[in-house]
Amino acid sequence: MPDSFFHTAAYGGEGWQPRKTSTREELGQLWADCGQNSEWTPLKRVLLHRPGPELLVDDPDAAQLLARVDLQRVQAQHDVLALAYRDAGVIVEYVEPDSTPPPNLMFVADLMLMTPEGAILARPASSVRAGEERFIAQRLAALGVPILHSVHGRATFEGADAMWLTPQLALVADGLRTNPSGREQVASTLAEMSIQVTPAGLPWGAMHLMGSLRIVDKDLAIVWPGRIPFAAVRALRAHGFAVHFLPDETEATRGFVLNFVTLGPRKILMAAGNPITQRFYEKLGVACVTIQVDELTKAAGGIGCLTGVLKREAEGKR
Repeated sequence: MPDSFFHTAAYGGEGWQPRKTSTREELGQLWADCGQNSEWTPLKRVLLHRPGPELLVDDPDAAQLLARVDLQRVQAQHDVLALAYRDAGVIVEYVEPDSTPPPNLMFVADLMLMTPEGAILARPASSVRAGEERFIAQRLAALGVPILHSVHGRATFEGADAMWLTPQLALVADGLRTNPSGREQVASTLAEMSIQVTPAGLPWGAMHLMGSLRIVDKDLAIVWPGRIPFAAVRALRAHGFAVHFLPDETEATRGFVLNFVTLGPRKILMAAGNPITQRFYEKLGVACVTIQVDELTKAAGGIGCLTGVLKREAEGKR
């Protein structure tokens, strides 16, 4: 090869243009406008999957559903969910596989964790959900969302087991759906962004951390007594959160009242038909937008589970 080649831009010569921006700086430019470092700042963009015939299963329990569902009613309620987001100014994106997916794909929150620099791709714990992450990976790539890490090996991790406490601190729980190896892979990826992880173990009978804890403002958290890890409450209080406990076990269990999504500071989208808990939230100064999701919850998940967060307004350091 002639020596003159080494003076060209391709070989680092005078015309070479080094890439000086970080991934975070490239979001909204080279990459999609995405990112999250809080649970309570204004919600900007979400990822959903509108359920289809994959829910028409012979044995609901074998498919990890609670009961048979009316597909037409499920789809109608899901459409109302999407409309509620649009009414709140949130951009709605969809995962739309070319083939019939597994029956739980609509629970997008389990399949990814959004960070300030892109997504961590989950690896679901059950064989029923194995492979769902492929559909999410394809859609994230098509949208231009960076995939920073794909949980792999024998590790399992579901996005609903992680929660942002501050921009520099995340809570990651292990239990039924996330194992210690999965938690460690997530922690390692976050450490590359100078984000620490507080580990917490979920009690038997808790599916996800999301079902035990929700954050609705920079200083307000709501938890389910008996299902919330002690380490989580301790970490919340240490970082200035007032921790309030759900008032009604029946509405918590049957009404999926903690499985809501925070639209912005002290404003949530929650399941309708839970008057005791709604009044409790409102007394805390939380504005409640309600929608009917009783048919959707027959599949063993609520509004939070159905919603993959692609972007929230960034929280400043504290």
